[in-house]
Amino acid sequence: KHLKRMFAPSHWMLDKLKGRWAPKPSAGPHKMRECLPLIVMLRERLKYALTYREVKMIVMQRLIKVDGKVRTDMFYPAGFMDVVQ
Repeated sequence: KHLKRMFAPSHWMLDKLKGRWAPKPSAGPHKMRECLPLIVMLRERLKYALTYREVKMIVMQRLIKVDGKVRTDMFYPAGFMDVVQ
């Protein structure tokens, strides 16, 4: 269940020196190498949150939908053609 930041897919564009661990996506409809976990999308890409805790609060308030369905899993693997609202 662990994923070191160094071995995370390069298209996630995570900083090498910003920590030791990377979020590992949950089992789901997309492969690990072809997806982007919601936590990476909300924290690193969209800058909606600064910390893990803030992402958890956003997701648990049921504000995030993937393909029109509410997702409360921060590590849900969003794929290439998925619509995130």
